Amino acid sequence: MGGVYAGWGQIVTIAIMAIALGMDAFSLGVGIGMKGIRLLHVLQLSLLIAFFHVLMPLLGLFTGSYVGHLLGQVTTYAAGGLLVLLGGHMVFNSFRADHSRREPVNHRTFWGMLLISLSVSVDSFSVGVSLGMFVNSIALTVLAFGACGGLMSISGLLLGRRVSRGLGGYGEALGGGILLAFGLLFIF
Repeated sequence: MGGVYAGWGQIVTIAIMAIALGMDAFSLGVGIGMKGIRLLHVLQLSLLIAFFHVLMPLLGLFTGSYVGHLLGQVTTYAAGGLLVLLGGHMVFNSFRADHSRREPVNHRTFWGMLLISLSVSVDSFSVGVSLGMFVNSIALTVLAFGACGGLMSISGLLLGRRVSRGLGGYGEALGGGILLAFGLLFIF
């Protein structure tokens, strides 16, 4: 019976982390959407973000699994520490005054979309490393990350066409706070 609850706990953890990482794509999407974006570009950019939200954590999961075998008992603390650092970094960046740091790239070109997609997915690699130390279902994890990254970027891009800029920073702060909380939970 305990194994059923442990499985559901892991699924909930993966879902919450996927949403937290998707918040970064959402906040960037709001900013880009505010500048104006065609619906075709919304679709293209969201698909690229979803792709990288699958690829980066997949690479991270394999790396984390290897590191987990090397570290043994220290694995949980290392995973928690990595999430605390990543979450703290996301929260800190959300309150920085210069949000233009992320958008010097033209989101209307293929290379611009590729760079933007990769930039919001890099965090997924770090979380993948942390999860790779203890997660059982790699397929579920990467599919959840990809689906959330893609759906949240579409939501952010479409919403950005209609709302103020303030929402983007709060979304990134919320996502960082969630990762920070999970990191502390792993440590303690």
